[in-house]
Amino acid sequence: MAERRTRDRVPGGAGRRPAHLAWQIRGARAAAVRTGANQEETSMDKKRVGFIGLGNMGGRMTRRLVDAGISVLGYDTDPTRAAETGARAAATIGEVLDDVDVVLLSLPDSKVVEAVVEGDGGLLAACRPGQIVVDLSTAAASSTVRLSARFAQQGVQYVDAGVSGGAAAAEKGKLTLMVGGDAATIEAIDWVFAPISTKVVTMGGSGAGHTTKLLNNFLNAVSLAATAEVMVAGKKAGLDLHRLLEVINSSSGVNFASLNRFPFIVDGDYLEGGLTSKLMTKDVVLYVDMVRELGVASLNAAGPAACFGLATALGYGDQISNRVVDAIGDVSGGVRLKSA
Repeated sequence: MAERRTRDRVPGGAGRRPAHLAWQIRGARAAAVRTGANQEETSMDKKRVGFIGLGNMGGRMTRRLVDAGISVLGYDTDPTRAAETGARAAATIGEVLDDVDVVLLSLPDSKVVEAVVEGDGGLLAACRPGQIVVDLSTAAASSTVRLSARFAQQGVQYVDAGVSGGAAAAEKGKLTLMVGGDAATIEAIDWVFAPISTKVVTMGGSGAGHTTKLLNNFLNAVSLAATAEVMVAGKKAGLDLHRLLEVINSSSGVNFASLNRFPFIVDGDYLEGGLTSKLMTKDVVLYVDMVRELGVASLNAAGPAACFGLATALGYGDQISNRVVDAIGDVSGGVRLKSA
C-alpha cells in the first residue's frame, strides 16, 4: 500500500494573495493546467518540469520525478549528471525554461541561487509570465523575499520549499516540505511535490518555507553536535554505547540524532551521503544571520558552529556531518566510538 501523503496549511488564511497579484495567479493557474494540475488533462499529456542543480539532493529528487513519469529537463555545472538521473540535459540555464512551466532549484546557498536567477543568461532573463519557480535550496529568507518580488514583476510565481529528511528520504520520496508562497500556486503544483514527499506543510507567504527550514536545521545541528560530544564522553567513561543509547532514547535526552544516527555510528556506519560538515556550518551561519535580522539573541549557536568548524578544520568538511563525532574524538585523545 502506498504511503499516505499529508498536507497541512497555515491557519488563519496566511499566505492569502493580495488582490493586486490576482493576475499573476491566473497566469500560474493557467500554467498549472498546461503542466498537469488538472488531473483529467494530465492523464493524457506527459508532464514536464525543469530542474537546476542535480547534486546530492537535486539528483535524487530528479530521479523520483522521472520514475513517476514526469519528463525532466535538467541543468547542472557537471553535464554528466542529467543522464545519471534520467533527465534530458539542457545546455544552459535559460534553455531549461524553454519548454516547461515549472522549474525547480536545488542549489547550495543563496549566493548560488542569486547567480542562477539574476546572472547573465539567468532565470529572470529567460522567464515568461505564468511560469512557476520552486526553490528547494536552503537559503536566506531575506534573499528569497527579494527574489520573489523581482519574479512577481515579470508575472512569475516564486515558491520557497525547504526540504527535510536528507539523502535517504530523497531517495525514497519521503521528504517533508515546508513551503512558502501563494497558497493557490502551491496547491497547483502538488503533482510536482507528490513523487518526492510524504508531507507538505504550507507555512505562509514568501520566505516562510526557508525560514522554517533554517529553524529546523539549527535544531538538527545542535542535537547532532551535542549527542556526538556525549557519545565520546560515554566512550571515555567506559560505558557500553548501545546501552547508553537505550537509556537516552527512553529518557529526556532523546533526539533525532540519538534515535536515527548514533545506533548506526556506534557500529561504524556513518550513513555516508548526507549533509556535509561544511554545509552544516553554512546552515548554522544562515540561522545566526536570520535571528540577528529578527532581533533574537542567539545564545546556543556557538556550540554547533565550533563543532562543525572543527570537523572542517580537521579534514572532515566534505564528509557527512555525522563525522563530527570523530572530530570531537580526535581532540579528546583519539577516541573512536567503534573499537578497531
